[in-house]
Amino acid sequence: MTLEEAEKRLKIIEDRNKRVEVDKAWETSGFRKLLLITFTYLSIGLYMWAVGIDRPWLNAVIPSLGFLLSTLTLPIFKNWWINNNRKIK
Repeated sequence: MTLEEAEKRLKIIEDRNKRVEVDKAWETSGFRKLLLITFTYLSIGLYMWAVGIDRPWLNAVIPSLGFLLSTLTLPIFKNWWINNNRKIK
């Protein structure tokens, strides 16, 4: 492998790492969570309204809060799982 080929491969790896870092930042961002909670609330509220449930917009709060709680607790369980399922050789 030539120095030029190695530099090219390194550049490809660095570009990929930057994309992965941006994707990770998006996945863990508060803005993404806010959007998902909003879309969850709106879709459940519209569904409840369409099927005639009393006070659909008030009742849609509960599943939206459940989603919020799951986004807050999942990182805790993810870290626990990673720490307990690592293959140490």
